[in-house]
Amino acid sequence: MFFKQKKTTENVLKDIYKKFRIRRYLQLLLGLLAISVAFNLFLLPNNIVFGGVSGISIIVKQIFGLDPSIFIFISSALLLIVSYFFLGWETTSASIVGSFLFPVFVNLTSSINTIISLGEAEPLLFTIFGGVLYGFGAGLVFKAGFTTGGTDIINQIISKYFHVSMGNAMLMSDGLIVLSGVFVFGVNKLMYALITVYIIGMLTDKVLLGISDSKAFYIITEEDEKVRDYVLNYLNHGITIFNARGGFSKEKQKVLMCVVPTKEYFKLKEGIHEIDKNAFFVVTDAYEVFGGE
Repeated sequence: MFFKQKKTTENVLKDIYKKFRIRRYLQLLLGLLAISVAFNLFLLPNNIVFGGVSGISIIVKQIFGLDPSIFIFISSALLLIVSYFFLGWETTSASIVGSFLFPVFVNLTSSINTIISLGEAEPLLFTIFGGVLYGFGAGLVFKAGFTTGGTDIINQIISKYFHVSMGNAMLMSDGLIVLSGVFVFGVNKLMYALITVYIIGMLTDKVLLGISDSKAFYIITEEDEKVRDYVLNYLNHGITIFNARGGFSKEKQKVLMCVVPTKEYFKLKEGIHEIDKNAFFVVTDAYEVFGGE
């Protein structure tokens, strides 16, 4: 009798990458193109130091006149070597493709200003559009399972060896880069850079997660049957009931979980309050909902 061997988590990940290989690489190329255009068309001409190796390359060009694509290529290659010794081959391999393709795209789009002339637009417009396009491209790259290398490698090293979160590591490294731009380009450029960093982060998350069109409710109430009836028979949505226990009181209680369209958020929220004014509930964005009737 033969038993089918269960897939390991590593094999599952390999199957996912293999299945969506063409789509992933198309997303990577489109993302790198968007990032490079944003860099050369909006950010570099206006000296907006927004963090990362790309931001450093703007400072280096201003001081030493070195082509940004060359600086990005050299920095990425050196950081890949550092990554191999500090993070290992598996982590490093995920950054190789993006690390070498990104400076190539930056070089290929370096003369885009001669093709697309934006004239003397308001600097704030360059900041906003540059951040939106860069964030969109970065989201596509990350969604495809790649990175552009650079300071992402530094952030992973800081996180691993200094035991801080990736978010704090990014804040430390990119924060220092953005602040260093003050000494070269002044305070005004710093303010534009902060706006750009915020927009890039926001757009990257939107591309990765999508726009939430549903809300997930987690409800604890003494009137669980009435809330259940309200959701099932009046809102016509499914509901799941978990058996739980209070962390402080250790008393058994039920947690009701349901997902409703955002447009029905008000109906459920106010309905819960109407049924039980002392009900406790948590509402979160639900970006993707699959299955169920």
